[in-house]
Formats: sequence, structure tokens, C-alpha cells
Amino acid sequence: MKIDTREIKSFFYSQYFSDGLRIPLGILLPSLVFAQFNRFDIGLTLSLGALCICTIDNPGPQLHKRNAMAVGNFCLFIVAVITGFARLNVFTLGLEITVFSFLFSMFIVYGNRAASVGTSALLVMIFMMDKALKPSEVLGFSTIILAGGLWYMLFSLIFFGIRPYRAAQQTLGENIKDIATFLRIKAAFYLPETDIDENYRKLVSQQIKVSQHQDAVREMLFKSRVMVRESTNASRILVLTFVDLVDMFEQIMATHYDYEHIRERFKTTRLLNDIAIILMDMANEVDNIAFMVLSNIRSKHKGDFTRTLEQLRLRIEEAGTNDQTTSTLALKKILINLRDLNERIKSIYDYYNSKSSEVLMGNMNNEEYSKFVAHQDYAPHIFFDNFSFSSTAFKHASRVALVCLIGFITAKFIATGHHSYWVLLTIIVILKPGFSLSKQRNYQRLIGTIAGGVIGIVILKFIPDKDVQFILLVVLMMGTYSFLRLNYVVSVIFMTPYVLILFKFLGVGLLVEERIVDTIIGSTIALIASYLIFPSWEVDQIQDSMKDVIYANVNYLIKIAENISGVPVGTIEYKLARKDVFVKSANLSAAFERMTSEPKSKQRKIKEIHKFVVLNHILSSYIATMASGVTERSSHKTSADNIKMLKRSIAVLNDSNRKLNGKVIDLDFGKTLPVTANDKHVVTQPHEDPLLKEQLGFINKISNDIARVTENIISPL
Repeated sequence: MKIDTREIKSFFYSQYFSDGLRIPLGILLPSLVFAQFNRFDIGLTLSLGALCICTIDNPGPQLHKRNAMAVGNFCLFIVAVITGFARLNVFTLGLEITVFSFLFSMFIVYGNRAASVGTSALLVMIFMMDKALKPSEVLGFSTIILAGGLWYMLFSLIFFGIRPYRAAQQTLGENIKDIATFLRIKAAFYLPETDIDENYRKLVSQQIKVSQHQDAVREMLFKSRVMVRESTNASRILVLTFVDLVDMFEQIMATHYDYEHIRERFKTTRLLNDIAIILMDMANEVDNIAFMVLSNIRSKHKGDFTRTLEQLRLRIEEAGTNDQTTSTLALKKILINLRDLNERIKSIYDYYNSKSSEVLMGNMNNEEYSKFVAHQDYAPHIFFDNFSFSSTAFKHASRVALVCLIGFITAKFIATGHHSYWVLLTIIVILKPGFSLSKQRNYQRLIGTIAGGVIGIVILKFIPDKDVQFILLVVLMMGTYSFLRLNYVVSVIFMTPYVLILFKFLGVGLLVEERIVDTIIGSTIALIASYLIFPSWEVDQIQDSMKDVIYANVNYLIKIAENISGVPVGTIEYKLARKDVFVKSANLSAAFERMTSEPKSKQRKIKEIHKFVVLNHILSSYIATMASGVTERSSHKTSADNIKMLKRSIAVLNDSNRKLNGKVIDLDFGKTLPVTANDKHVVTQPHEDPLLKEQLGFINKISNDIARVTENIISPL
């Protein structure tokens, strides 16, 4: 098997390996330093505080990380003190576990970073509940834990302050790799052996990853003062690369056509195979850009496709000449998209190799940047507005509270060892708002713990040397935090032996059996609870994602309609509509993926919903295909027939959203979109683009297909 050294190098340059270096170092340093002064107990307590706060150290703007870790440290101290006293009585400890599990799980209403603050507080509660402390020792011990949390906060901020652009480079590089993979999946549509339905599944799944990383990059670039306000070449390059990257993603989306139709139409030629090969080669070039960004190494653009695309043009013209009955307009449009994609690739290379400040001059101001990122509202009323069983967050918090209480009682009366807090720890880690995520995390935790336990036994039985064990401990910690966000199973496989080695150093002994038993108990409780206690099924929520995506597509379509009817549309306005479509489409795809992993009895109308997801992707892609042509000109006037066709599509989509109880965009058609050929804004052009009419016809067909599928979804079983 051939080993891809580029992939290995990319991992070591990635944010994941950076986490694997930073987090263990921040946790271990206090213990190592204080061990030199024979105060290992103090060092270990400091490391405990650092361990809890490191859960908040997720990618994002430095200001947000600082604020979140500051709040986390405050919660850390308060919870540590309360737990230290509450544990003196089993009933007060049970009450604390129930109340705090609910309270801190509700933090999810303020987003993922706030949720990580809640997780940090719950971790210190769990670690403190079995800590034998006298009442007079509680405050001092809690203060040391706080000092450990503050140490990690300071360490992390200094780490990122030394290289302020590095985290953004790593996140951007990951996004570029995602787009390269997306491009390869798109290329496969042109190959006759590819199953179109299966390839659509891969495509919508990959779109989720692209959207998630794009949101992460937006956060890093447009919410970070050092990126937006500084005028260094490094910050300009990152921002301009991302702007071009989003445009490139639209170009890739725009290489979408009725694949069954064009396969049948051009099956006697090799043109579609040639297009697939060019797209694959372009994907390799995009991968090269990703590596260049990740490694921070400049490299020249080697794969200029100008000559290849010219040869493709000649073959397309030859095919049209040889068969007068077959229109090659679709192929010519694909060729235009490929040329645009080639130009995007070249321009990104130019950013990294040009010393000219003119090339690196951006064209958007700070206010425009801010429009592209979501702004989290931390108003108190949001927390209390969710106090209802109609809120997924409230159901999740209530479930966590009840299950943690059950886990606590179970740990006291059933668990066999002295570290029964692992039962609660397992529950906290596994329980997620949706059943599918809890089920997935449950499976991953069990497999990882068992496999890691075997590795831990092998290390402790056959490698008695303490120095070697410590080296392995550090390596395993690095593996744990390197794969924590990348592959949770691998992370747990590394985590289990590192915990076992750590306890061996602390003189506790070999705890493999205890850890596995407690993990199984916690996993079983969590899985049963996910199914029985206030369950949250995707089928009850997916309609919200469907409504959002129809609304976003209608808004996107209206921008195109205004453009081709002669109404000027600003670039920012158009890009915001495009971004909204990409984000809402990814949310819908993610919801559908979660739904497929739920029990069969809960997967109502699964086939129809899958059709809706695919049709939505096709609609978004076709609008992008049309947009890539019509937005090139500042003023594009079209015929009244085309306007009428667009209005019919918008009306059909609006009607579908009404049936889903969603928002619709009410238009004054007489003013916004011209109606008749006599209207002064509409010009019937003698050389109207026939491909535009064909695209509008297909959009109208897809809109009607979406309407039919929507009818089937909302109809009773």
C-alpha cells in the first residue's frame, strides 16, 4: 500500500496536531515543575484545573477564547467550592449533581463555546465529588484548581499570541482540503460508471464539512481584530484567499447539470471523461494550495490548465460540427466554469507569490466583513425563553440532570471500584441533544475504551521501565488531544492507556477492569436514557431545516431574478444570499444524516426527505450555475417569458414553504420583477441565451418536484 507522505505532513502542520502539542504541555507543566520541588500534590491539582479549562480551548477568535476561559475559571472555582462542601452529605451531593447538570447543560442555548464552559464546570464537579477533603481544606484546594485554570488560560493566550495568524492558516487549510474533496466528488458525476444517487449522498455529506469549516474560517478572520484591522500582507492574504475560496466553491457548485441527460447526449464522445480528468487534476492543485497554506511554504503554480482547456474547447466545437442535431451549449457552459475555476486557482497562487501590495489590496471594509459572520446574543432572556419542552436545549438539560442523578445513585450502589465517578464522566461525555449523536458517541466511547484498555495492559505488563512509561504517557496524551476533534474513537484509544499509566504513577494500581465496567455502565444508562427520557428525534425538527433552506433558495433566486430583469444587485447582497443558501443546505444535510442513524421506527418519510435534500442541492447548484453567468455583467436584461418562468418558480417554492408553516418572501411583482414585454425594464433580445432559458426551465421543474415531495412529506402516513 502506497503511503501518502503529503497527508502525513499535512496532519503534523494541522490545527489538530497543534492541539496535541499545546494542550498536554499546558496540563503537564505544573505537575512537572512542582514535582521538582517535591510538591507533586500541588502540581497535580493545578493540572486538574488546567485539564478542565482546556475543554474551552477550541478554535476561534482569541478574544472569544479569552472571555470564555475567564467565565470558565469563575464557574470552575464556584463549582469546586460548592462540591467540596456538598460531598460531605450524599443527599446534598445528589441535589448538586442534579441542579448543576441541568444548569450547565442549558449553556448550549448560547452556542458551542458556551456549552464547553458548561462542560468544564461539570468536569470539576465530577472530579471533586470523590475527593476526600476536610471542610477547612475545601477553599484552599479550590483556589489551587482555579490557579491551574488561570495558568492554562494564560498559557493558551501566549501560545496563540506568539503566532497570531497560525490558527487561521490551519483552519483555512483544512477548508481548502475539504473543497478539493468536494471537487473530486463532483468530477465523478461525469464518469459513466458512477452511481448518481450514491454520489449525491457523498456530495451532501461533504458539503456539511465544507460549510462547517467555512463558518470556522469566518469566525477566525472576520471576528478577529488582528485579521480585520491590521493591514499586514499576512492578514490580507488570508482574507483574500478565503474570499476567493468561497467564490471557487460556488464555481464548483456551478458545474452542475442534469448528469443523466448529458451522459446520454454525449455518450459517444470522450468529452465527459475529459472533463472529469480536468476536474480531478484541478482538485490536486487545490490540495497543493491547502498544503501550501498549512505548511506556510510558498510554491509556484505548476498546473496551469489554459492549454488543456483550449484543447477541450476545440473538441467541443468538433463534436458540435460532427453532430448538428446535438447542442453543445451545456458543455460550453461547463468549459466557462472550468476557466473561471482555473483563474481562481491562479489568483490564490498569486497572493502567496506576489510582493506587490496592489495584488493584495482588499475591496471590502470592516463593516462588510462583519455581515458574513453570525453574532451570538448572550441576553439572559434567551436562557429563560428556552424553559419549555418545545425547546431541544431544555429537553437535553432535563435529560442530563435526570440521567446524572441515576448515574450517581448507580455509582454509589452498583459500581465496584473507588473511581465510580467514571460513570458520571461517561454520561456527561456521551449525552448529546440528539439521539443519533449520543448513539454515535456511545459506540465510539465503548470501542475506544476496550481497545485502549488492552493497549494499557500491554504497556504496564511488558514495559516496567518508568522513564519509558512516562514518554509513552506524553505520546498518548498528544494522540488523545490531536484526534479529539478529528476522530473520537482514536482519541479514546489513546486516552484510556494514558489514564491507566497516570493512575499507576499515582500508586493506584491497574484499573483496566474498573474503567471498562464503569464505562459500560455509563454508556448503557446514557443510551437507554436517550431513547426513553425526553427523546429528541430529528423527524420532529427537520421541517425547520427544510423551511429555512427553501426560504434561502427563494431569496437567492430573487437576487438572480432582479439581476436578469435589469435591477442592480450589490455584490455583498448577492454573496450574503449565496452564503445563506450554503449554510442552510449544510444544516439540512446534517439533520438528514443524523436522522438516518436513528431507530427505523423514528425515520418517518425517510425516502421523501432524502429526495427533498437531493432536490434542494440540485436547485441550489442550478441557481449557482445560472448566477455564474448572469452576474458577470452589471446589467443583464432578459425576455418577459424568462421573467414569468422565474416568477412561477418563486411562487411554487413560496407555496411549499407556506405548507411547511415557513416564512415566504412577498414580492410586489409589478415593481420588483417586470411582468410584460412592454415594461421599460424588460428587453426581448434577439440573441437571447438559449442556455439561460433551458436553465430556467430546469429550475422550474425542480421547484415543482420539491413541491410534490413537500406534499408527500406533510401528508399523514
